[in-house]
Amino acid sequence: MPFDLAALLEQRRGENFELHARYLNPQLTKVVKTLGFDRFYERGEGCYLYDAEGQRYLDLLSGFGVFALGRSHPVIKDALAQALEADLPNMVQMDCALLPGLLAEALVARSPSNIERVVFGNSGAEAVEAAIKFARAATGRSRICYHEHAYHGLTMGALSINGSTDFKKGFGPLLPGATEIPFGDLGALERELRAGDVAAFIVEPIQGKGVYELPTQRWLELEAAVRKAGALFICDEVQTGVGRTGTFYAFEHYGLTPDIITVSKALSGGYVPVGAMLTSDKIVRSVYSSMDRAMVHSTTFKGNQLAMVAGLATLSVFDDEGIVEHAAAMGTLWKERLGELADRHEFLHDVRGEGQMIGIEFGRPTSRSARRRWRLVESARTAMFSQTLVVPLFHRYGILTQVAADNVNIIKLLPPLIAGETEVDYFVTSLDELLSDAERNSRWLMEFGVTMAKGALKKTSALSAARQSS
Repeated sequence: MPFDLAALLEQRRGENFELHARYLNPQLTKVVKTLGFDRFYERGEGCYLYDAEGQRYLDLLSGFGVFALGRSHPVIKDALAQALEADLPNMVQMDCALLPGLLAEALVARSPSNIERVVFGNSGAEAVEAAIKFARAATGRSRICYHEHAYHGLTMGALSINGSTDFKKGFGPLLPGATEIPFGDLGALERELRAGDVAAFIVEPIQGKGVYELPTQRWLELEAAVRKAGALFICDEVQTGVGRTGTFYAFEHYGLTPDIITVSKALSGGYVPVGAMLTSDKIVRSVYSSMDRAMVHSTTFKGNQLAMVAGLATLSVFDDEGIVEHAAAMGTLWKERLGELADRHEFLHDVRGEGQMIGIEFGRPTSRSARRRWRLVESARTAMFSQTLVVPLFHRYGILTQVAADNVNIIKLLPPLIAGETEVDYFVTSLDELLSDAERNSRWLMEFGVTMAKGALKKTSALSAARQSS
C-alpha cells in the first residue's frame, strides 16, 4: 500500500498536542497551552503562518531565524524537487561528492581571505563542537573562553560555553576549562589569556539572548588581545550569519577577522538541517594531519546532498534578490519606526540590533499610574512585563514573537529576511496600540490574565483526559 501523506494528515488531524504530551515533551505542551499558543498550523508562506481556521499569523520568529527566505520559497522547493528527481548518489561516504565542494566554495568566496576550508555538519551546535575541537588541536591548548549571556548550543561541549546556568543545571560535570568572561570585559579576558592555556575565545558578534551589542572599538580590543596571546578568535554566526544583520556575517559590522566561523540556521532555507565550520587551511590540517586521520572528525550526514542543494539554492536567491541589502534597509526602518515609539511610550526603553535582528527592551516607567502597573506585573515574576505583551500580540494581532531570554524584559524579533515595510508597519502599529493600553488602563493586563487562566484550564482538562485514558 503506497504511503499517502495527505490521507495520514487528514486521518490524524487535531492530535498534535495529545501526541506531544504522550510521546515527546509534555512540559512544552503545557507551556504552549498555558500561553494560548496552541494552534493547528496548516501551512506557511513567506512571512506568514495559517492555521486550520484560516487565521493568518505574522511570523516574527521564522523558526528562530531558520526561514530567512520565508516559508515555502519556490526556488528552494524547486531545487529540492530537482535533487529528488535526479536520484543523486547520496552519502556514499568513501567518496568526494561534487555538491559539498560547490557549497564550500560558495561559502569561502563570501568569507575573509584567511578562511579557506569548510567542515560541514547538521546544526549550529555541531558546528560549535567542531570549532572547539579544531581550536584545541590547532593550539595544543585546552581552555575556551566565552561571554556571559552567550548561547552556543545545548550539546555537551556547546553547553559548557553557554552563559545560562538554567540550561546547565543537572547536566554537569561539563567540559573542563570553559571560562566565562563578563560581556565585553577586556581586563577579565586579558587576565585569563595570561595563563597561556586558552585555545580560543568564542563570541556572538550580536548576542542572541537579549540582542546585546558592543561598540566597534571594544570588539577590536578583544580580538587584538586574543591574537597577542596566541589564541584563536571564533565568531559564532549561527544566528547572526547568512545575512541576518544586513551583512553576510555580523562581524563585518566591526571589521573583525575571525580564525573560525560557525554558521547554520538560515543556510538551507529551512528545509534540511545543515551546519558548517569555516576556517583556515592551517587549522584544518592540524586535525586532518595524515591519511590515518582523514576521518578523525566526521559526522554521517555531513555531505547530505539535499542539504547541499538547499544551501546552494539559498545563496543563489540571496544574490538574485539582494537579500542582504534588503535586510540592511529594513534594519534602518525597524530602528526608525520603533525609535518613534520609544519617544512616545515610557515603558519602551531601548531598541537595538542590526538588520532583521531587533531587540526591544522595556523598563520601569516614570508616571505614577504606569509605575503602579509595572510593579503589579513584575511582583508576579521578574521580567513578566514583556510576556504580558507577547501574549496579546499573538491573540489580538496574530503576531508571533518571543521574549529574548529568561529574566529580561526584551522582545526579540527575527523575521524572515524578506519581511518588508508592510510587516514592519503592522508590528509597530500593533505594539503602539498595546503600549497605549498599558499606559492608560489595565485592559492589556486583564487580557493576559484571561489567556493564562484559559490555558491553565485547558492544561488541567488535558491532564485529566490523559489519566482517564491510561
